[in-house]
Amino acid sequence: MPNFCAAPNCTRKSTQSDLAFFRFPRDPSRCQKWVENCRRYDLEDKTPDQLNKHYRLCAQHFEDSMICRSSPYRTVLRENAIPTIFDLTSHLGNPGRRRKRIKELSEEEIRTLKERKLDAVVPLQENHQSNNDVEIQIEIEDSEESSATMTDEERYNKDYIKSLFEIVLLMGKQNVSLEGRNFKDLDGVFSPDNFQALLEYRINSGDEVLRKRFDMLAVNQEYCTRFQQEQILEVCETCIREEVMRDVRNSQFFSIIVEDAVDLAGEENMPVFIRHIDDANNLHEEFVGFLYCEGNAETIAMNFLTTITEKWKLNLEYCRGQSYVASSKLSSKMKIVASRLLQKCPQATYTLCSSCALNIWLAKSIPVTGVSVVLGTLEDIYLFFSKSPNLERELEDTVSSLFMDNVEKGNELKEILRSEWISRHDTFEIIVTLLHSLVLCLDRIACDNTFSWNTRITSHAFVLSSALTDFDFVVTIVILKNALSFTRAFGKNLQGLTSDVFSAANSLTAVLHTLNEVMENIEVYHEFWFEEAMNLAAKMDIPVKLPGRFHRMQHMNLQPDLTSEIFYKEALSIPTIQHVIQGLKDVFSEQHLKALKCLSLVPSVMGQLKFSTSEEHNTDLYKYDLPSPETLSAELHCWRVKWKHRGKDVELSSNIFESLHLPDIKFFPNVYALLKVLCILPVFKVENEKFESGRKRLKLYLESTPVEQRSSQLALVNISYDSKHDLDVMVDTYMKMVANNKFGSMSPHSEIVED
Repeated sequence: MPNFCAAPNCTRKSTQSDLAFFRFPRDPSRCQKWVENCRRYDLEDKTPDQLNKHYRLCAQHFEDSMICRSSPYRTVLRENAIPTIFDLTSHLGNPGRRRKRIKELSEEEIRTLKERKLDAVVPLQENHQSNNDVEIQIEIEDSEESSATMTDEERYNKDYIKSLFEIVLLMGKQNVSLEGRNFKDLDGVFSPDNFQALLEYRINSGDEVLRKRFDMLAVNQEYCTRFQQEQILEVCETCIREEVMRDVRNSQFFSIIVEDAVDLAGEENMPVFIRHIDDANNLHEEFVGFLYCEGNAETIAMNFLTTITEKWKLNLEYCRGQSYVASSKLSSKMKIVASRLLQKCPQATYTLCSSCALNIWLAKSIPVTGVSVVLGTLEDIYLFFSKSPNLERELEDTVSSLFMDNVEKGNELKEILRSEWISRHDTFEIIVTLLHSLVLCLDRIACDNTFSWNTRITSHAFVLSSALTDFDFVVTIVILKNALSFTRAFGKNLQGLTSDVFSAANSLTAVLHTLNEVMENIEVYHEFWFEEAMNLAAKMDIPVKLPGRFHRMQHMNLQPDLTSEIFYKEALSIPTIQHVIQGLKDVFSEQHLKALKCLSLVPSVMGQLKFSTSEEHNTDLYKYDLPSPETLSAELHCWRVKWKHRGKDVELSSNIFESLHLPDIKFFPNVYALLKVLCILPVFKVENEKFESGRKRLKLYLESTPVEQRSSQLALVNISYDSKHDLDVMVDTYMKMVANNKFGSMSPHSEIVED
């Protein structure tokens, strides 16, 4: 938009002056007076709308009495303001300054112009006094009790605020940053941010409410300040979350899932999801916001509990499950958060999350630097190839060429590469198998001589290839593959069929026994693992270059006889096995195992066990959640008999969700209550994908939004784009919060709303 003053011989720019700049008015008669006083004959054939949209005059051309400064942040013209101060002669001595075509004046025209200026100032002074009287009267009236019905001014103000909310919601749903481009270039040309630009577009498109609000406002001032936008976003976030929380409260029981931290404009925040059952017995997993996770563990725990109970208004008495997916730097802190929540609510069972494979969860929780580096590198590799179909094809072609002698294996690996292989139970095995293919493909891209790839891709490929061919990476990935091979089948069962989950609960003891044996014989196991890493490195011509900490330990004579094999045993193999064992013990508490063993209530599991189990001792965990606990024993007996003697054409329900939808389930109220509580535990996957869309939308939001433009409020608006927002409720909430000063320390900018 033009930012130069339209007055002749005036070279001021809105971005290089403290003066306010004003639009030409849309009113034809006033606009004509502005043009006549400017003496710009090139403006005479333009319509008021064109002039209003493209031309501005700075405050230097108006008498002080024509300008109203209600605050340091708000400068407006009075409704009948006419510009009268112009320099119409200085260009005569400097012809080069005639950038604007000035209409020459006769002596008669100059005298008429002076008379018009005098006539305009006097009534304005009188009108100014009148306006002051009116403003005093308004303040007196505002101090009185408001009438039962909404006044025209209140209705207008509400319509104005509603327009602002419509813009914010639209931008949030379309994932458009409110800020966007907002800069001044070397020439002083100002580019408004996205919100201001869309607001002006609506004004120019005929939004009379906004036009009336801003028509006389200085154009080089913000229509809606950043502070006010934050207020609107806060209300949008609160109202949208309240819609979700209302459903959660109606369903009574819920579970909390906290995902790994993400960067929101330079701050670490963890996404939070809530699981609950709706009236139709469908399991929902809803995104409800972010948890700020910087600081020590106790601070995070206190902030977490305060946010849930005070800000989100959830009753922790009804929390039945909790799960945390965190990288090594946060996993130890989140264990403390989990323990604090258990103190508040002993029935909030700490479990795995169905969205994360057990081996990935265990690897993330290992507090070893080399493991964290490997996980970060794998994430970079996955994103590098998945963002481009051409890169994916290049990798598949490399796999085909390396597995020419085993086409079946090559096709299997290519099929895996088309999936989300970064999240699989056997991710580390896949990487060891594909390591040669990955390095060969990355080297081919980095050394490209055909200009098939741009510089950014080739340089990134070089960095990734260097990371993969580091001996420390090779040893770490091989040890992770072997150490986590003992939990792979166990973890896969946890994300399998209900009968597999039940079997996993009963096999944990065997898994821990095996891992303890490995720990007792770690020297033998590590010897084989290290030999495998050495052979893989030799096969790929990777030099055995040990990390700097190894050499520092030798030079400082801390362990002068330390060999590379012993170093990796003590620095990697032993801590990995120890933390895998401890991680399994932490997450599979007696409480968690009892909950998993309650799956024997599912008819298909009962059939697998020949209807001979006794579930009652496991259901003690939820006895206070039952409608009739005194009849539980008899009801369980009837439940077993019902399925044991079913008709030949009756199939056994295979999971919790099918059981909840049985037509006669409500004749078994205790079983019904137990199944409802069980299915919200985070360890069980959501059967219907449409009820966990929040997770996918969050991932899409993070992938498509630059880090510096991410916003917790806009993320919630974007992820909940299909929810039914009551705009009137949002506006009323906003107006009440402004009136009651509930936004905290109010900025002077808020005067724009309250005028």
